[in-house]
Amino acid sequence: MNKKNILTGDRPTGRLHLGHYFGSLKQRAMLQDEYNTYIIIADVQALTDNFENPDKVRKNVREVVLDNIAAGIDPKKTTIFIQSMIPQIAELTVFYSNLVTVSRLYRNPTIKTEIGQKQHLFGSGGESVTYGFLGYPVSQAADITAFDGALVPVGEDQIPLIEQTKEIVRKFNKIYGDTLVEPDYMVGANSRIKGLDGNEKMGKSLGNAIYLNDDEETISKKIMSARTDTNKIKKDDKGNPDNCMVYYYHKLVSNDSLETINKECRNGSRGCVSCKKELIKNMIEFLKPMQERRKYYEDRPELIDEILRTGTAKALEKAEEVMKRVRKNMKIDYFS
Repeated sequence: MNKKNILTGDRPTGRLHLGHYFGSLKQRAMLQDEYNTYIIIADVQALTDNFENPDKVRKNVREVVLDNIAAGIDPKKTTIFIQSMIPQIAELTVFYSNLVTVSRLYRNPTIKTEIGQKQHLFGSGGESVTYGFLGYPVSQAADITAFDGALVPVGEDQIPLIEQTKEIVRKFNKIYGDTLVEPDYMVGANSRIKGLDGNEKMGKSLGNAIYLNDDEETISKKIMSARTDTNKIKKDDKGNPDNCMVYYYHKLVSNDSLETINKECRNGSRGCVSCKKELIKNMIEFLKPMQERRKYYEDRPELIDEILRTGTAKALEKAEEVMKRVRKNMKIDYFS
């Protein structure tokens, strides 16, 4: 009863990959015994830049739930729910929109970066950015505070969004009295995982990701195409593992042999092909327990439906509890 609450989650825009696992999912699974954990399937936020493709969002709701369970989330310990089915979040979003200026939203580093990455939607200068996308940080603040979220596990790129939430909470509490819980954030040791191509971020849209449910053939093809040290031309050339994405992934999944891999690469006794083959074997073994958990629920879709139905009902109760407090302090609880 005295546990603090965590609010975290994913946009259902595609399957989850290693970047999600090391950046957030692993932490969620570790913290679910210590905190009351709420995992939001953020379909409303997914629609801010997928508004013309609702089928994509709907299809991926269950995929994201399956990936969370695969990563170790226990639905008996953790509340998993669908954002659009919690009207209190939309209500809070409206109230919070009065506390944030448009110029402040444009200055949010995460929003600025994402507008730049989505020029096909919003134009080269962001001149066509939608009200919904610009208000993403306000909506996220509503997600967190609707569940008294005291801690939010995030990647580094999400920190500005949590800082915006903290600003909103402070302003709201200053105006209406002590009402909302101000969240802290937790950044994991591997909060941002590089892509197979060496890109600083592994991303769904970048084509450089290993997904948690990739099959063995797909994993093999992806790793065989991974970027290696460009100065190591021949098999027996001395290499620098610090410039190699294969070694980068070995550090994530091959801890027992890291020292040997490093030494052999540097002295020229390890070829890139054999190094990739070893990584393929280790990656398959690493993902196997997750894929087995996923397959169990994948074969029983009725269990996923029940998890979402139960979790959403529980989330509704908590959000309404918070909203009663909000409405009372805002003097809009007219008939209570």
